[in-house]
Amino acid sequence: MAFAPKLRTTLGRAMDLSTTTHTGSTRRHRYRAFLALLISLFVLGQTGCKAQGWDQWDKYSQRFVNDEGRVIDRQAQDRTTSEGESYALFFALVANDKPRFDKLLKWSEANLANGDLTLRLPAWNWGKAPDGTWKILDDNPAADADLWMAYSLMEAGRLWRNDRYAKLGSTMALRIAQQETVDIPGLGVSLLPGPKGFHQTANTWILNPSYLPPFLLTYFAKAQPQGPWNQILNSLKILLSRGSGDGYVMDWVSAGDSVQPSLSPTQLATGKTEGLVPVGSYDAIRVYLWLGMTDPGTSGIRDLLHSTTGMSSYLKTAVTPPLIVDVTGKIVNADGRVGFSAAVIPYLHLVGYKDQEKAQDDRLGAVKDDATGLYGRDATYYDQNLALFATGWSDQHFHFDRDGKLKVKWK
Repeated sequence: MAFAPKLRTTLGRAMDLSTTTHTGSTRRHRYRAFLALLISLFVLGQTGCKAQGWDQWDKYSQRFVNDEGRVIDRQAQDRTTSEGESYALFFALVANDKPRFDKLLKWSEANLANGDLTLRLPAWNWGKAPDGTWKILDDNPAADADLWMAYSLMEAGRLWRNDRYAKLGSTMALRIAQQETVDIPGLGVSLLPGPKGFHQTANTWILNPSYLPPFLLTYFAKAQPQGPWNQILNSLKILLSRGSGDGYVMDWVSAGDSVQPSLSPTQLATGKTEGLVPVGSYDAIRVYLWLGMTDPGTSGIRDLLHSTTGMSSYLKTAVTPPLIVDVTGKIVNADGRVGFSAAVIPYLHLVGYKDQEKAQDDRLGAVKDDATGLYGRDATYYDQNLALFATGWSDQHFHFDRDGKLKVKWK
């Protein structure tokens, strides 16, 4: 540590002084001073070993996280989602922010899981009901949030040496495997977006590739080798290879009789699908982010990249990622939000497009509000989360090793 040479010099002087004194009272005085010095230097050392702050996380927390640990989506009627809570748990762990981590976990368990995450997965949507009460609005869990929450708890248990966190995360992972996976003919075992609402017909399931970060699946496969995690990871390759459109990842993919791009469950539920086509947009953009943050040494990562060449080719000449691209590769809306630019930074780094990576990073810098420290004119919840992942990774606050374990600055 930086203070070690000073420690040796100062202690040496203290020892010299104590040995040149012959009266009992002076020796006792020197001894007490010596002990006080040891204690103060120990405290200094402990403080010095802690992480330096993560300013972007602090700015995000000031805007979106209240004192109770509730993440508030201020552009969506102040609702709270399990996604927001799970992402915040991860960021708090990266920042070595245990007090906020504990608040986030306590609020999530009390309000999204009826007080017990060992018994049930968290409801995905909590907010203000028509009668004015604040409560769970939809108790269906969201599998991606569940994965992130379980992962953050298990890694918090390891990094902070907290057995409760580790066991709670492991229990959640077992419940995800039990309640949110399905063996689909022609695909194998994969992750449902949630326990309810994604089995469209007897032979058709609707899946979301952005719910499957490769590093999380790799991690769970190592932590729970008897689970379905390797099979789920294998399904991602099929979902991307058959479910993408002209080299662009789609938001939704249907599987069963065949694997192909799909309309969203909400669109399908209306029954009014004439003229609609599958697209890649707010969900799909996360796939590029997850791929980019995956360690290049992770098994199978290069195969997954083969299905994303549309985006990398587009960004050779385009200034920003598209907001919406359809299944034919047609750019429906070219004006990708700032969070989209953030999301492709790790991806462009992985595929070796350094100039394009810098262009997206420059865009982030150009739209950062000096007053708030947030990105974009409206600083939306989703944009800030994408930016936290991307900049936290590129600024080396964290990374994932080839087995999916979290590596952080402070450890």
